[in-house]
Amino acid sequence: MQKDVPSATHSKDVAYRAADPALRQQVLGYRGFRFEGPNTQRRIVAPDGVVRVVLGFRGTLKVTDAVHPARSMGATSLVSGVRATGIVSEHSGPLHGVTIMMTPLGAHRLLNVPMSCLADRHLGLADLLDPRLIRQVRGLAHQGRGWEFLFSLLDEVLAALILRNPQPAPEVGDALRELLRSAGRTSVQQLAAQSRCSSRQLERGFLEQVGLPPKSLAQIVRLQEALRLKYTGLTWADTAAAAGYHDQSHLVRSFKALVGCTPSHFNRARSETDWDGPLDPLPVWIS
Repeated sequence: MQKDVPSATHSKDVAYRAADPALRQQVLGYRGFRFEGPNTQRRIVAPDGVVRVVLGFRGTLKVTDAVHPARSMGATSLVSGVRATGIVSEHSGPLHGVTIMMTPLGAHRLLNVPMSCLADRHLGLADLLDPRLIRQVRGLAHQGRGWEFLFSLLDEVLAALILRNPQPAPEVGDALRELLRSAGRTSVQQLAAQSRCSSRQLERGFLEQVGLPPKSLAQIVRLQEALRLKYTGLTWADTAAAAGYHDQSHLVRSFKALVGCTPSHFNRARSETDWDGPLDPLPVWIS
């Protein structure tokens, strides 16, 4: 669950805020960003089960699949669906905008499309939301009234768009919460039994409202649990055991399949830059 944050917190050119509590099951929070300078900035992000809606005001963000680099696109505004693999964000020159971090069920209610159409893909935002709305938010952002004003505006706009659409199927929501609670260790059969539906029905529901099947999402949740444990100071071997992998080699193989590199390379790549990218997860203090 997200904690309440009274105001935007600034870190260099980046501001964060959790969404309004009324939206917290759909919207995790906001990341405002404004980068200047000619240097190319590059950031790798592990898959985490979050849908990212990037509303850009200036510049072009290039997004590349970390495992399949031929899959790449550049855009000012885009939607990045739930992913089974990591992504690399990159830009050169000024970049200004805001990223809306959403749960997959919240994104499904907002966009009203099958989330399987967005899984492992990046689409232009104008293809999914009314371009007039995008222009309206951009216009207000250019008034220079600050991040807190923009985040509050997004709370209002998203509430009006999301809450008018039907809620997700309860069995999908229940199974998703159980996957998160168990750090990806609950089997699909157990999830289906707890949700009182068949495994096939549950998978169809996940493809419609999440984007990936339960088994794929469980791998992502377990990977995120391993990263969380590692950041507490455990060795990679102890991390693998605590996160439910057979051994450290199993963790490394899974990590490479999902992120495109070894865990050590991932940590090194992220520690070598203090640039906080538009697609990075929200800070832990609002998670």
